[in-house]
Amino acid sequence: MTSTPLPPRVRASFFLLRLADNWLRVALVLIGAYALLPFAAPTFMKIGWEGPANVLYTLYSPMCHQFAFRSIFLFGEQPFYPREIASTPWVSYETVIRGLPDVVQPKSPDDFSLPFVLSARSFVGNEQIGYKTTLCARDVAIYLALFTGGIVYAFTRQRLRPVPLWIYVIAGFMPIALDGFSQLLSYEPFRLWDVRETAPFYRIATGAMFGLMNAWLAFPYIDAAMQDTASQLRSKLRRWQAR
Repeated sequence: MTSTPLPPRVRASFFLLRLADNWLRVALVLIGAYALLPFAAPTFMKIGWEGPANVLYTLYSPMCHQFAFRSIFLFGEQPFYPREIASTPWVSYETVIRGLPDVVQPKSPDDFSLPFVLSARSFVGNEQIGYKTTLCARDVAIYLALFTGGIVYAFTRQRLRPVPLWIYVIAGFMPIALDGFSQLLSYEPFRLWDVRETAPFYRIATGAMFGLMNAWLAFPYIDAAMQDTASQLRSKLRRWQAR
């Protein structure tokens, strides 16, 4: 005796129910992969797998500016090479690219011209200074914090409520907005004030806070929506089984 195959709509409902019940696991796998793959590209460059590394740099390029002077470097002399105007103790980007062929040198300390930034975008590093991640330091911090927040939520989902919106704005949105826009609006064509280049610490700190606040805000709401969807699907499947 052969069993009757399930209708396509019923199969789809079973699939959606399973997805709704396990959405957090799926989300964590996807976010974790997205957050950790940026570290694979410099690792591939280090061991000589330039082809796979370049594929990752290309895949991530629409998601981030990838400026070398705002990125994290692995396997080199230091993890960051900020611009000189950032006034950090790190050796500057201008210093490490000086004399390198095919790398556009800045015309001035506050140069942000298209040739310069495009060159900084395509420059991935070398054996001495290391190789940059496929996402800038701020974006790396955002997605790692979002992933971490998701893991924390997995253990506290029965007790954790969404963050109040005012806390999200003050602790999550405002720091990254102020840091990013105060920098952006200081360069051409705006030049609203003296040029400001953010130090790596501020990029990572504001990015991490933004990622954590997004996790705290979004995950509880998504969970509630998925539970409601799962409840509706179970009712639908029970009606189908009762026929």
